[in-house]
Amino acid sequence: MNIDLLRLSILTVLAGGKQHGYGLLRQIEELSGGSVHPATGTLYRVLDLLERDGLIADDGGEVIDGRFRRYFALTPTGREELAASVALLGEITAKAKTRLARRPSARPAR
Repeated sequence: MNIDLLRLSILTVLAGGKQHGYGLLRQIEELSGGSVHPATGTLYRVLDLLERDGLIADDGGEVIDGRFRRYFALTPTGREELAASVALLGEITAKAKTRLARRPSARPAR
């Protein structure tokens, strides 16, 4: 999985409220319609990077059924980053749609 896509997916999930690692995995799969299945190790590596960059923060934890769940929350900086990414993706998507709608030109000369 592309780490940038995973980064965007994590920020998107956390925009809806705090979440723990397993919950993030499930919601990312749901968000992608079941087409994205991030590896647990990759997820936590990206979470560490997002936390280091100040885009997410530790939001406490709890023990459920003998297992510790660490929660993560989106920071204001993370919300700004997500909004900027969504705007940029919207612009790129619009340009891609326009280009795809055009008739393809003749093949370039070799």
